[in-house]
Amino acid sequence: MKSFALTTRVDARPKFQAYMFGVFLTLALMLAQTIAASARSAGDSFADLAERLSPAVVNITTTQTITEAGRPQLPQVPEGSPFEDFFKDFLDQGPNGQNQKPRRASALGSGFIISADGYIVTNNHVIDKADEIVIELFSGMELDAKVIGRDTKTDIALLKVEADEPLPFVSFGDSDISRVGDWVIAIGNPLGQGFSVSAGIISANNRSLRSGPYDDFIQTDAAINRGNSGGPLFNMDGDVIGVNTAIISPTGGSIGLGFSMASNVVGPVTEQLKQFGETRRGWLGVSIQDLDVEMAEALGLQDEAGALVSDVPNGPAKDAGILAGDVILSFDGKDVTDTRDLIKKVGGSEVGKSVRVIIQRDGKTQTVKVVLARREDAEKSLVVPAVVKPEAATQVESLGIEMVSLNAEIRKQLGLPQDATGVAIVSVDDESDAFEKGLRKGDLIAEVGQMAVESPKDVAKAIQAANDAGRKSVLLLVRRNGNPRFVALSLGK
Repeated sequence: MKSFALTTRVDARPKFQAYMFGVFLTLALMLAQTIAASARSAGDSFADLAERLSPAVVNITTTQTITEAGRPQLPQVPEGSPFEDFFKDFLDQGPNGQNQKPRRASALGSGFIISADGYIVTNNHVIDKADEIVIELFSGMELDAKVIGRDTKTDIALLKVEADEPLPFVSFGDSDISRVGDWVIAIGNPLGQGFSVSAGIISANNRSLRSGPYDDFIQTDAAINRGNSGGPLFNMDGDVIGVNTAIISPTGGSIGLGFSMASNVVGPVTEQLKQFGETRRGWLGVSIQDLDVEMAEALGLQDEAGALVSDVPNGPAKDAGILAGDVILSFDGKDVTDTRDLIKKVGGSEVGKSVRVIIQRDGKTQTVKVVLARREDAEKSLVVPAVVKPEAATQVESLGIEMVSLNAEIRKQLGLPQDATGVAIVSVDDESDAFEKGLRKGDLIAEVGQMAVESPKDVAKAIQAANDAGRKSVLLLVRRNGNPRFVALSLGK
């Protein structure tokens, strides 16, 4: 009652405010109902979307000749032997009496049309080694296809068919804006069953299956099986945001772990294949590795973001002045989170483009301009390390590492190439931090604290300098079989 009494004594303004609040609440409820209805609609039926998109999806049948390679080799018999005809017949027959002469084998997959004039995207493994590729359209029409180009690093291939009339096609969307929990649908040819649609959500983004340097997979629980390979993964706008490529399964069938290569990787690759018949990726010219907490501390960084340069062969980065031990923080105006991120950014850049690269060196940031070369050309080149004349062999122990300077005899004892440079590790205490970090006999220490070393005394001096500077760890550049990597060792007692 007290509340009522107080209410009767207020002026008109609260009544108006209460009225407006009621209007606002009503509108909010109506909006919520609309969103809920839309969500239910998307979840209840994908029929309209499937009907619109299916005509742009194709079934792919490939055939190839299986030769006698790998066939069991039986003892040879002398020409003219009475057993010659017997063994000849046996070699031409399988264990069940089947002929083992070269035969034709078929395989199935999926793909999707990306232009009205008949360009088709699929997985490279779908058409690899195929002698013949036949495309089946949603209408049932079959067309022969030819390979325009392929990229093994992303497992993508571009095909082309000739048709009498324009073909239905779909477009790539922006996979980077896709969110975990978004609805997706997959359309393809699972297990040879023809055009099939499955639905699910995005389970994770930016997955790596360690299948190549440009791994950027969308993980989905939409059913993907054998035969779905090369087919599209669509968002609710009908855009292709992934190419269905792989599954993880102990049975060979879908258990809700499907992986689609992200469209923002596939799109540029497809354009290059269409234009050049091959990929033309940017190349920065550095070997890089991820940072950990101890490496970041040793380098005076606040966090582990960036890519640590472990080696700089002859190439664009070396010409621009980038050095081993630099940390790349930004590439072409975009922050670098880790090595995968940098590889993706560089690979997606145009050959010959001049880009700004922000690095950190000796606790300070600086910007360098790099003109990118072509990765495919660089991969064909062999980088030969420079030869530095070492001093006479001396031996020192520090941080649980027994080291020796290089000479011809030491190189021979450790099985090192004669042009190897640095300080050789001859033993590592198995209770030391160095052992836990993977250092072993035969490794070469090239730098300590980002300073080149040629003798064990250089190593000990650099470690002492890090101690005197109050560092908790020291950074070593170590080479094994010619491959460089940075290792941060603790300086604790």
